[in-house]
Amino acid sequence: MITSDFVNLIITNSGQELCWVERRFQKGITIHEFKGKLELLTGGNQSTMTVEVYDKNNKLVGRLEEGQRLLGSYPIDDGMRIHVSDNFLCTTEDLNQVEKFEISEEEYAKKTDTVKAFLEKNKLGKYNEEDMRRRAEEKKLEEEEEERLAGLCKVGDRCEVSVPNHPRRRATILYVGKTEFKEGWWVGVKYDEPLGKNDGSVGGKRYFECPPKYGGFVKPAHVKVGDFPEEDFNMDEEL
Repeated sequence: MITSDFVNLIITNSGQELCWVERRFQKGITIHEFKGKLELLTGGNQSTMTVEVYDKNNKLVGRLEEGQRLLGSYPIDDGMRIHVSDNFLCTTEDLNQVEKFEISEEEYAKKTDTVKAFLEKNKLGKYNEEDMRRRAEEKKLEEEEEERLAGLCKVGDRCEVSVPNHPRRRATILYVGKTEFKEGWWVGVKYDEPLGKNDGSVGGKRYFECPPKYGGFVKPAHVKVGDFPEEDFNMDEEL
């Protein structure tokens, strides 16, 4: 049985930009040992290669530089790409003249050594129907609860906003509903102090009117409606 002790990765390198391979590695090997295996796959030099990790959105996660550190200690998951750079791999050959490797979706689906095949075989991610059904139910319940909480907020209500890692702020609700800048329900507020991020508009769309730096949008769960009178922030008053 294949367990999480292994990880499936896509390997590319600077000497063969147009080619890639998929391989499965033990998470318990050291980076030094991992580079040794990459040396056999890419033709690079273990002592001079630079190894970078990219996530599924092709965003750089980091570099594997500590030779004695275990591969599994890095945030590496199935389907991520490992790119090997090495001057040893540089070539003067015009890569535009190299025949590109292409494969159709049907041919790819037939292969048994791909990340897709690995996920299907072990019923992981989107191939686990029970897990996907559970996640869909949880998301539906969260959306229903968010809508319920939003229904407790009315334009003109006074409230106290309690966002994690931020001080509590008093405000007046000026908008309740969905937005174009992010999915879900949002509550637009005008803070009593200039502690906000906008003037009631985001991304060029206006949702309500207020002075700059007084406006903000928060999730309904962080808004408590009640009798919260506006505090006196007049700093010019004589003591």
